[in-house]
Amino acid sequence: MRLHKYIGNCGYTSRRRAELLIQAGRVHVNGKLVTSLGVTVDPARDKVLVNGEEISPPAPMSIVLNKPAGIITSTHDTHERLTVMDVLPRSLILRGVVPAGRLDQDTEGLLVLTNDGDLAHRITHPRYETEKEYEALVTGAPSREGLKRLEAGIRLDGELTAPARVDGVQPEGAAARVRVVLREGKKRQIRRMFEAIGHPVIQLRRIRIGGFSLGDLPAGEWRELSQDDVAALTCAERPRAAPAEGPRP
Repeated sequence: MRLHKYIGNCGYTSRRRAELLIQAGRVHVNGKLVTSLGVTVDPARDKVLVNGEEISPPAPMSIVLNKPAGIITSTHDTHERLTVMDVLPRSLILRGVVPAGRLDQDTEGLLVLTNDGDLAHRITHPRYETEKEYEALVTGAPSREGLKRLEAGIRLDGELTAPARVDGVQPEGAAARVRVVLREGKKRQIRRMFEAIGHPVIQLRRIRIGGFSLGDLPAGEWRELSQDDVAALTCAERPRAAPAEGPRP
């Protein structure tokens, strides 16, 4: 395994920052200083120290949180706002789980937190094009022409978004509920896409990642993911609903 990947899997830091630590001379393997990238290690035999501290992978732990609106997806905040870590038991934080990707402060729904670097990488890295499905409540009722623009791609910040999939429109009084599937995640992408066609988002909720659905897990609650759940997160098949369960100790 590549050294920077091993450091990331241990939960010490991201893979990119692990590369910087290696280049800065902060990493030793079996007592020898390593400063070049591309070095491989055997997790079962090699001893890795970062800043003089021996590191090893934690026992795998992944959870799903139904993120409420109004909290930010971060491990800490400098502006006195609640983060997703504030709504989790201390025991989970000590296990090293961190968000795999982000949801905007006002966006609700499915958020995975894990100490498994490989899983986080598969969920978030653009090369895997993991599907993410959202349910948006928007003002008015988008026309078929407007929805076709979303499906073809909208120009944001000078770049065309990747084609989206729109699964239909359900009118709700002066608003409409629309399901959108993306394979990318630009900042506030869905909100900006609907604004571009004249239908601002009132409420936004993520309901699926890969083949795993949020199901009826209550807002603000979490549960540990099974091995089957983790496998579903990284597959492209249509999802099965996840059962709602209370938090586990």
